[in-house]
Amino acid sequence: MHPYDEYAAKNEKGSLGKTECWYIIDCPDDAKLEVVHNAKTHEELSDMIHEGRWDEFIRYVPIKKGDFIQIDPGTVHAITSGCMILETQQNSDITYRVYDYDRLTNGKPRELHVDKSIDVITVPAKSTEDSVMDTNNLPQNKWNKLIECEYYKVYKLVLDGELEFEQSHPFLNMSVLDGEGTVNGQRIKKGDHFILPAGFGNVKLEGAMEVIASGV
Repeated sequence: MHPYDEYAAKNEKGSLGKTECWYIIDCPDDAKLEVVHNAKTHEELSDMIHEGRWDEFIRYVPIKKGDFIQIDPGTVHAITSGCMILETQQNSDITYRVYDYDRLTNGKPRELHVDKSIDVITVPAKSTEDSVMDTNNLPQNKWNKLIECEYYKVYKLVLDGELEFEQSHPFLNMSVLDGEGTVNGQRIKKGDHFILPAGFGNVKLEGAMEVIASGV
């Protein structure tokens, strides 16, 4: 998990914390992510962690292609096998590991940050229902805002035809997740990523495609 800015500034030599979000590009049919936990109080949280009661502590959330998850600081989270995600994040890499599934790197376990993790984990965690947003039935041919926070804004577009808009953001990171089309006459397709910089002006998208855009 990641700390808030205030905790990171005090405990990580003035660093920032980290807020991030995930869009599920693809995943197995029975996919789950570790996004929350089951502790009800900080005392129970500490006991579960120190006693290694991981089956009780870790809560897995079912996911599917097209789901969106906001990962606020203090959220226990991990990506599971077979999941492809598009991540948008605050510009920071401060990460605390409370458990690493007994994995080894070069024959040694990776560093854990148990005390700091206990300090920053949010208790109680969000509910399963509040943790995942289904974006599969959003209106077509318009930008649908998935999240707006202090560090970023993320939008989804399901295009079938054309859409024109003025690029008024400081920048927009554009990712084509499915389909193909054009941007101001330039061919784009699934897997393409590009930036619309400040002052780009009028943008015309044409085709049949799904696009995620992020900016500030």
